[in-house]
Amino acid sequence: MNVSVTKAAARPRLVSIAWPMLAELLLGFGVGLLGLWLAASLSDTTAAAFALSNQVQVAFFLLFRIVSMGVSVVVTQYLGAGNRAGADQTARAALGASTWLGLSVALVVFSSAGMLLSWVNAPRDVLTLAQPYLQALAVALLLDAWNASMASVMRAHLRTRDVMLNILSMHGLHLLLCFPLMRGLGIVPAFGLVGFALALGLSRALGLGLHLLLWRWRLNLVPTARDWWTLHWKRLEPVLQIGLPGAAENVAYRVAMLVSVSVVAGLGAQALATQSYAFQLMHIVVLFSLSIGLASEVLVGHLVGAGSLRKAHRLLRKSLVLGLLVSVSVALLVAGTARWTLHLFTQDPQIIASATTLLWITVLLEPGRTCNVIIINALRAAGDARFPVLAGAASMLFVMAGGSWFLGVHFQLGLVGVWIAYAADEWVRGLSMAVRWFSHGWLGAAKSARRRAIQHKLVSTEGAV
Repeated sequence: MNVSVTKAAARPRLVSIAWPMLAELLLGFGVGLLGLWLAASLSDTTAAAFALSNQVQVAFFLLFRIVSMGVSVVVTQYLGAGNRAGADQTARAALGASTWLGLSVALVVFSSAGMLLSWVNAPRDVLTLAQPYLQALAVALLLDAWNASMASVMRAHLRTRDVMLNILSMHGLHLLLCFPLMRGLGIVPAFGLVGFALALGLSRALGLGLHLLLWRWRLNLVPTARDWWTLHWKRLEPVLQIGLPGAAENVAYRVAMLVSVSVVAGLGAQALATQSYAFQLMHIVVLFSLSIGLASEVLVGHLVGAGSLRKAHRLLRKSLVLGLLVSVSVALLVAGTARWTLHLFTQDPQIIASATTLLWITVLLEPGRTCNVIIINALRAAGDARFPVLAGAASMLFVMAGGSWFLGVHFQLGLVGVWIAYAADEWVRGLSMAVRWFSHGWLGAAKSARRRAIQHKLVSTEGAV
């Protein structure tokens, strides 16, 4: 039995797990913010192309959550139950699945970039800049597939500080390369948005190398050549039981978001730029609740594997109170300072005024989103993966996507209408998840997950199906 993990599960320390995750998210946000700032320094159209392409990229990146989300939950449950062999074999199986999924996504994005951007209603001047950038991102997506799975395994072992240091190195390299590759420096030509993608790919290659070292040093895990290509379906079955519903929920969100973004794109390049700038500042707020939600997922998974369901319930309540206090406070701060911070991106007074209004709507949106983000991660960690996707997908497709068109276009409320639809969707989903958790609808799934973690003692001699 892994004694250190068992003790950590018995004495969960939410903040000590959450703060490295918050640091990771802030670093990623900082790189994205720099990219948007550099793009905006070229033109608002370039900034719109940057943001729209990233929306498409993120939609495909969420497919990797099929593996990374599932492996995180299953490994935490196995470790909580003392099944280290099952945890290690699940981690190895995740590599092969990530390879094939990453290759598939990279090929689709590279070959279909123009079509994907046209689906989200990209204006012609935006499409010209966005297509080569999105194609250049395809290589980075393959590397992201591996990094996402390997980082999830590290976090499941409570090695969140090691992951944070890896992310720091990765984003540090990206930051160093962004400016010379985008703007040009000396003999280095200016690649514009493509330069940002090149810097991203190089930084992800560094991250993969560091993950391999961390697996060897911290977890005593050394992947074989076979691990990178073999699909172990039997080992992946519990991963897919968690990952597929979780990824479906994320994909439904991205589909709904892309529908709403296409509504905004139909309002013109200025509206798209306004939304892009507001999203960047809103993401600061999201990072705090998301880090607490991810930390809760790891700790709840350990507690469910150990059979400590009452402790899991108390942990969720603590996470929720902390998340609401922090996220609402940060939302107020971001909205209150928006008129000054938006000058980092644009000097257009109309864009600044519109984006500020959207950020005040975020203050109303945030309590619903915090409940949604934190509780949905806890439900998933408890093995209750189907309810979130069934309840969430309906809201996202009808309230977010449908509401964006209904309020933004039909009632001609524009961006304000779209963001009211965002707020309504987050509240509907947040309340649904709260009812599920506090009515103890997750207990049956948690007990089944505990039994599987104990009984499913995988052996290393299993062959790939």
